[in-house]
Amino acid sequence: MAEMTHIERVMAALTNAPADRLTTYPIACGVNRKLVNGGITYREWCHDPKLFAQAFIEGQKAFDYDFAIGLMDLSVMAGDLGAGVRMDEQNTPFVDRHIVNSPEDYEKFEVPDIKKGRSAVLLEGTKLYADKLKTEVITAGFLEGPLLALSQSAGAERMFMDMFTNPSAVHKALETMTAYDVEMVKGFGKTGVAGLCWDYLWANYSCLGDDQYEEFEGCKKYAVGLNELTTKEGMAVAIHSCADLPHLDTQIFKFKPAIYSMAYYPLIPGSPSATEVIEKGYADNCLIGGQIDPQLFIRGSVEKITQVTKDLCQEVKTALCKKGLQGKYCIASGCEVPPDVHTKMENIKAVVDTTKQYGKIDW
Repeated sequence: MAEMTHIERVMAALTNAPADRLTTYPIACGVNRKLVNGGITYREWCHDPKLFAQAFIEGQKAFDYDFAIGLMDLSVMAGDLGAGVRMDEQNTPFVDRHIVNSPEDYEKFEVPDIKKGRSAVLLEGTKLYADKLKTEVITAGFLEGPLLALSQSAGAERMFMDMFTNPSAVHKALETMTAYDVEMVKGFGKTGVAGLCWDYLWANYSCLGDDQYEEFEGCKKYAVGLNELTTKEGMAVAIHSCADLPHLDTQIFKFKPAIYSMAYYPLIPGSPSATEVIEKGYADNCLIGGQIDPQLFIRGSVEKITQVTKDLCQEVKTALCKKGLQGKYCIASGCEVPPDVHTKMENIKAVVDTTKQYGKIDW
């Protein structure tokens, strides 16, 4: 088969049409800032929409990804809600001061102005790279789900305790988080991205059972409604999950994403491998992405990550062929490539180049 363009390849993968090879997207986001102006700090990158966008543009030039997905970090919403965010020069920002100290605090949340703060940087920056790359690759924005945003604002341990002792207060805050997400979805709908990737982090059997997840996120008034709004605003729904024991039935069969990105933890019993996910029919319903260990981009050699990618390509192609599927898998990292100064950029290139060579579909 003749070589396809990135967009042709992705569209074939999404529709199970014949494709030249598997798609690939190491989830390289913040690390791309190292390619801008000789390297800029994380602080500079995530506070300037032009620099934010330029990193994805430079990453596309350098590595030739099949997608461009604009993850900033998971403290954007919490920070704009008033939580304290530690902003190191070269590492992912994280919340170091939560804003829930009593059940009453859950009722004090207010939807911030998305035209201000890092929410505004995220939206404006996303539009800039979408405008530049939309004819070359499939572009998508990235947004935290309401339960994730609340856990970042309140602290996960406290939130989980209060879900059982003060559920009404937690629901009150989740309603505000969802209203915040609604405004952000509408904002992303104006950026020109083809899709919106949601991080519904807590759909994880290590944390919540089916009933608890359904009540606090997986229902119509939260995630289901947000997914429907995403589609209404003209964007495909994608979901990223780095859970060790993900709620696959809920997040794939119920949420119906076009793309599902996931991790794999080989030392945790029950963590689903690429073969298992394909064999159990999940790839029949959406394009699955994963599952290279993100730490290999720091600690692994080019030879090591090349072999891991080659092995994953073979595993995936074998499973897809047995299921009668075409290219319904994206060779990717299980979570974001660490945006660390020690991340080896040559390892990102190795994953893409190896997929181009060994991900060819020949059945």
